[in-house]
Amino acid sequence: MTVLKTSMRNFLAHKGRMALSAVAVLLSVAFVCGTLVFTDTMNTTFDKLFQATASDVQISAKSASDTGETTSRTGKPPVLPASVVGKVRGAQGVRSAEGTVFSTSVTVVDADKDKLSPSSGGPTIVGSWNGNDARTMEIASGTAPKGPGQVMVDADTADRHGLKRGDEIDLITAVGTHHARVSGIAAFKVTNPGAAIFYLDTRTAQQTLVGRTGVYTNVNITAAKGVSDEQLKKNVVAVLGHDYKVQTAKEVADANQKQLQSFLDVMKYAMLGFAGIAFLVGIFLIVNTFSMLVAQRTREIGLLRAIGSSRKQVNRSVLVEALLLGVTGSVLGVGAGVGLAIGLMKLMGQMDMKLSTDDLTVAWTTPALGLLLGVVVTVLAAYLPARRAGKVSPMAALRDAGAPADARAGAVRAALGLLLTAAGGWSLYTAATGEQAKTGSGWLGLGVLLTLIGFVVVGPLLAGALVRVLGAVLLRVFGPVGRMAERNALRNPRRTGATGAALMIGLALVACLSVVGSSMVASATDQLDKTVGTDFIIQEDNGQVITKQAVRAVKDTPGLARVTEYKLLDATLTTPDGRTVKKETINAADPTYAQDVRTKTVAGSLADAYEPDSMSVFEGFAEDHGIKIGSTVTVRFEDGGTAKLTVRAITSDEAVVDKGAMYASIATVAKYVPADRMPLDDLLFATAKDGQEKAAYQALKSALHEFPQYTVRDQTDYKQELKDQIGQLLNMIYGLLALAIIVAVLGVVNTLALSVVERTREIGLMRAIGLSRRQLRRMIRLESVVIAVFGALLGLGLGMGWGATAQKLLALEGLNVLDIPWPTITGVFIGSAFVGLFAALVPAFRAARMNVLNAIATD
Repeated sequence: MTVLKTSMRNFLAHKGRMALSAVAVLLSVAFVCGTLVFTDTMNTTFDKLFQATASDVQISAKSASDTGETTSRTGKPPVLPASVVGKVRGAQGVRSAEGTVFSTSVTVVDADKDKLSPSSGGPTIVGSWNGNDARTMEIASGTAPKGPGQVMVDADTADRHGLKRGDEIDLITAVGTHHARVSGIAAFKVTNPGAAIFYLDTRTAQQTLVGRTGVYTNVNITAAKGVSDEQLKKNVVAVLGHDYKVQTAKEVADANQKQLQSFLDVMKYAMLGFAGIAFLVGIFLIVNTFSMLVAQRTREIGLLRAIGSSRKQVNRSVLVEALLLGVTGSVLGVGAGVGLAIGLMKLMGQMDMKLSTDDLTVAWTTPALGLLLGVVVTVLAAYLPARRAGKVSPMAALRDAGAPADARAGAVRAALGLLLTAAGGWSLYTAATGEQAKTGSGWLGLGVLLTLIGFVVVGPLLAGALVRVLGAVLLRVFGPVGRMAERNALRNPRRTGATGAALMIGLALVACLSVVGSSMVASATDQLDKTVGTDFIIQEDNGQVITKQAVRAVKDTPGLARVTEYKLLDATLTTPDGRTVKKETINAADPTYAQDVRTKTVAGSLADAYEPDSMSVFEGFAEDHGIKIGSTVTVRFEDGGTAKLTVRAITSDEAVVDKGAMYASIATVAKYVPADRMPLDDLLFATAKDGQEKAAYQALKSALHEFPQYTVRDQTDYKQELKDQIGQLLNMIYGLLALAIIVAVLGVVNTLALSVVERTREIGLMRAIGLSRRQLRRMIRLESVVIAVFGALLGLGLGMGWGATAQKLLALEGLNVLDIPWPTITGVFIGSAFVGLFAALVPAFRAARMNVLNAIATD
């Protein structure tokens, strides 16, 4: 009980000093709990949606996906004959059966040709209005669609785009463009997770989405009372056989949930990874806080030891303080995490993904995990300072406050740090000089870990050297105040090293990712310049195929010298060694593709691969299967017949554009795949006549005005698009890393605040002999800046080393250009100095407000 009372008294006596450490714990726990609550809520929302929208048993075509997605290379959904409905109605246990048609390979635009798709990236679904949909939707205004001229839209999409009854919209599919007016608006009875949904009557949906009547994409079956879904499925299979895909509601929901889970897992573990980084940085803050508190209370601890307190009691006293800190920060963090999750849900709402707080899911494991992590991390971080406190002897009560540094321990630490850093450097060198990316990535991970730990351990040694250099460069110009700031930073190298290391971690990751991202853009740009020989590329950004009408519009565009079509086909290959390889992709294109993309070959010429009954394979595939120029490969097309194609070219594995592709001509493929099963184009390549590039660019955009789903890009557009995509990804990562940097800034603030308290008497004496308040504030600000710049130098140097090594691994995949983003690195370095200035504001203000006489009288 005495230990607890002592701990409580000390904790409350130093609550101001504990506050920033508690904030670090709070932020880290909040990030963990917020991530878990948000992803659990997403799961709950979609679970309800999948359960509400699935019929008891669903029948679809054999080639349809388990999730019911309809994206295909023909642009049309896989279908089954309408006769299936009549057959299953006679199956035992069937109460009702209804055929439906829907597709996600549709672009819907308003009268101004603006897309009506969700900005969240959710699907655009066009389907027939049916009884199953009526379970989850209710007509809020107007009527259900009747006839080819009417369409009903969901209420969220109508609100988002300002649609009302009577407005004209176009539905663009592989079949053609269908014009209709809004006849009604339907509201969700469950949460809409961000899809845009349009309903047609059944006959119109068949003609618009498939191009013919008498077919359905799905048959929804409702079970009779007392019949389970599993039994109903068995009864349906008994009637239909195994020619169709038959799934229960649970199987459909599970398939959808599995697909969603793969996305959520990536997001969840990425965010938890950043939370882990924040925890790591927080450990430095907590260690520093307790180390300084223990040092400041050396005399107090010595007195406790003198009157009978044992080492264990002193040790436990400090650990109990850490426990109180961990519990306080964690409890607040759990609450903040729920608030963060709600904030993320509101943010998703701004991106058209509606998530209701009614579905807010806080599993008991979430606060339990948050509390456990916060408390365990805090107590572990305080263990070393607590152990140091237990070693304080009773004689320390007779000395001045502050324990002398252990020179032997410092030497051992420096040696260990240098050893770890050297081992990490060797691992990075091994990764950079390796010949296989998979093996090299393992060495890279080990090198990153060892160098990071090594720099943290050797931090005090580096602090002593670098702070002197920084002092000579930055601080000496400020005269005596600058020299005092330098000496303050050098007074306790261990503390300065730990404070700088906290900032180092976040900045090292920023620098590493900046180098990798910049190198990827530079390498891809270099590859585009070297390999792409066409002027324009036309494609749909969400992976939809290009309709025949759009192809014709491109080919009729004036000012073009050539247009190349490009299709993808699935096939099974039988190689000369007798092995069968399933699910390979054949890239079928016009012969002019060899001019549009200059693909390097190791044998033969790519142009020869476009001769009749010819093809190319890539280098690795050829080596694995003993294929040479002139070898014959048997190709069985998934939607067609079997061909025997002669290998005329072997492409290099060093290619970046279409790496690992197998080429053949469209004319060759057309001999074996029926015209009605031939896939539509994935891409179109267009080359302008000499000197007409600008005019052809504008003409292409005008020609595709009626097809707003397709984008025309020249090489400049492509490079900018690539740069923007990588930039957006990096900005998102930087945003998440900002949490760790914020915690590191709190560490600088806390270190300075405790340092000011530690030096109260010294500050009073300096003020007494003439140091002005302004000079005192400047001294503390300069000390903060030099610590921040020290951490930035370590972090940026370490991060650039990691990034350069990662680029060497990317070079094995064809990304050969190393590009150091010096503007970003310089900006981060300068920003670190401002971070130091910001961190010093409160400690400097408090120091300047001290009463001189009281400060001198401080013991």
